[in-house]
Amino acid sequence: MTESSLAGLRALVTAAASGIGRAIAGALHAHGATVHICDLDAERLAAARAELPGLGTTQADVADPAQVDRLFDEAVTHLGGLDVLVNNAGIAGPTGPVESLDPAAWDRTMAVNINSQFYCARRAVPLLKAAGGGAIVNLSSVAGLFGYPLRAPYAASKWAVIGFTKTLAMELGEYGIRVNAICPGPVEGPRIEGVFAARAAAQGVSVEAMRAGYLRQNSLHTLIQAQDIADLVLFLCSPAGHKFSGQALAIDGNTETLRI
Repeated sequence: MTESSLAGLRALVTAAASGIGRAIAGALHAHGATVHICDLDAERLAAARAELPGLGTTQADVADPAQVDRLFDEAVTHLGGLDVLVNNAGIAGPTGPVESLDPAAWDRTMAVNINSQFYCARRAVPLLKAAGGGAIVNLSSVAGLFGYPLRAPYAASKWAVIGFTKTLAMELGEYGIRVNAICPGPVEGPRIEGVFAARAAAQGVSVEAMRAGYLRQNSLHTLIQAQDIADLVLFLCSPAGHKFSGQALAIDGNTETLRI
């Protein structure tokens, strides 16, 4: 894929001032797309603007539909339309047996991980139709393909992402709009380190033992890098990915189980 292979595409990436989203935004920008991002962290948004010339930014919580409306108003002003939406925003949610979970934590996990994708898609679809087609990429997880003990809110939200993705693909195919979900395995970084710590505490084992257990869950005994996910987003948004829609694509080293 050349550095100009996405030239002219107008892309919006949520929660993209750091981590996976930042890698996705950087990859799209490097390959010629015009990119707008949102995030809650104003300082990281400013740093992203400094690093990526021409990047548009909005400070917004995509779990709030009013803030999503403001995000799309600002993104359309910056981009002049839309060809790609990447619904990247997500949180780990609480860890523990279902009877111990706080309903507010459940609600927040659903609000960020699946409600935000609906709020963004409902604003993006008319723009993609007006553009004559495009791509939506929704971030799910291997937890959307397996049961995940002690992580019920996260797993439930990520299964919902796949159902949402497959339904949108069926609704929007006739308009040339492709909709896919990416299902990463554990992604190296602060979020998974927090999950290791929380699960280790819940099970009474060391963080090191928990990390080793996670590495044994997939055939390649590996964590995923943010850039691995960004590369898959590039493919799905490029001409090479023009026949992919309705898919839940695992990038996970072949997860065998999520029970440890």
